[in-house]
Amino acid sequence: MTTPVIPDKAEILALVEMALVWDLKGSHLPSVEVALDMVEQFTVFGRAVADDLRTGCLSIPADSEAGIEISAQATLGEATRRLYLSPPRATQEVASHRAQNIARLVRRLLEATEAVRQELERAARQTPQHAITKGI
Repeated sequence: MTTPVIPDKAEILALVEMALVWDLKGSHLPSVEVALDMVEQFTVFGRAVADDLRTGCLSIPADSEAGIEISAQATLGEATRRLYLSPPRATQEVASHRAQNIARLVRRLLEATEAVRQELERAARQTPQHAITKGI
C-alpha cells in the first residue's frame, strides 16, 4: 500500500474556493471525474490536517480555554465520519455535492488547526520559564 501524496495547501485552498461557488442546482457542474478527483484530493489533505489537529489538541494545556478544544474535537469527529466514506455514486450532482461538503470540512479543519495553534502559542507565552538548576 502506497502512502498518498499530500496535495499542496495553496492548491487545495484554490480548489476549495472553486468547489464552494458551484451552484448545485445549476447546470454548470464539473464533470463526475473532476468532482471525484477533488473529493480524493480534499480527503487526502483533510486526513493530514485532521492528524495535525489531533496532535495539537493533545498538546493543549488543561487550563486553556475549553471552547477551542471542544470545537476542535467536534470538527475532528466530523472529519472521522466524513473523510473515511467510500466515494459517492458517479452522478454529477452527487459527486459535486460530496466535493463541496468535504471542501467545507477542509476549511473548518484548517480554521480549527489555526485556533489550536494560536492557543498553544498563547499558553506558551503565559507559562513561566524556570531555569533548571542542579543542587546548589
